[in-house]
Amino acid sequence: MGNLVCRVELDKKKGIVLTVENGEGKITQTVVMDGTKITATVKGANETSTITQQEDGIHIDCKAFTLHAETITCVSKKETTHESGEDFTIKSKGNLNASAVSDATYKDMNSDMESSSETKIGGMSLKLSGTTSAEMKGAMITVDASATLDLKSKIGNLKGFNVNIG
Repeated sequence: MGNLVCRVELDKKKGIVLTVENGEGKITQTVVMDGTKITATVKGANETSTITQQEDGIHIDCKAFTLHAETITCVSKKETTHESGEDFTIKSKGNLNASAVSDATYKDMNSDMESSSETKIGGMSLKLSGTTSAEMKGAMITVDASATLDLKSKIGNLKGFNVNIG
């Protein structure tokens, strides 16, 4: 790495500006403290990243953001949103737990849920519906009602090699 050009500017109206220029690497680093916010910028030949801190928040603009820590805790007093312009992946090498005090909603075009051993869905009331059809398949299927079992349809078929009723 060649020589760096370093500047410190002190101005009663603009604040403090720290600049480091790396001509060989074509990178300029700037920190501006203007009395209302702190802005740190790294500008290269192809990309620019900026961190802006104000009294009420921190804003980060960059091409890639990576965070490494032993433990991460994020807490917000209001709404939290995570959004991706492309695929969104959540991975855990242990358990994955999600909970809500109130309602939980999941929407997409197509869903796949698969487990290597057992999948359980439970609740006070369970409703499954499909606007065109609903299927349940398995080598063995048991429907067990401890009280009343109602089956109804406009057209009904019950088929099998051995069918026992009663």
